[in-house]
Amino acid sequence: MIERYEKIFMKLAAVFLFGAVAALVVSIAGGHASLPEPAGRIEPEQVRDTAPFDQPGVREATADEKDEFDYKVTMVAQAWQWDPPAVEVPQGKRVRFEVTTVDVIHGFYIPNTQANAMIIPGQITELDLTFDESGQHSLICHEYCGIQHHNMGGKINVTPAEK
Repeated sequence: MIERYEKIFMKLAAVFLFGAVAALVVSIAGGHASLPEPAGRIEPEQVRDTAPFDQPGVREATADEKDEFDYKVTMVAQAWQWDPPAVEVPQGKRVRFEVTTVDVIHGFYIPNTQANAMIIPGQITELDLTFDESGQHSLICHEYCGIQHHNMGGKINVTPAEK
């Protein structure tokens, strides 16, 4: 009798496992899921000498860029800090973050937003965001980057929209 229940349980487990794998394949293929392509490449040793990373910060989009975003925030990650450590952007504007690192893999995470990316040496990562509410957001490194990783934080200050 017990053998019969074991066989039934094994068959149910196999069906469940097959169903889970099939659901995963369908969701990936149907949703066209893929890893994002890097926005560009840069030698980590040359980051501080290469525009725009030689002058990180916030700038307003040029006339040619206005179709894509309103502001660009250029940032450099380095153990255990962000450069710049704080930025200010206006509420309701399209902001493109352009980020790279000079040393090890870092994480770029702004809680309560869709900003969540790995920052990889030699790769330029771009994220587009619009902050709907004014206030202060934390910028967190979510990839372990060394002994002071827990201190690597930044701030995104979103100023109220002009009326």
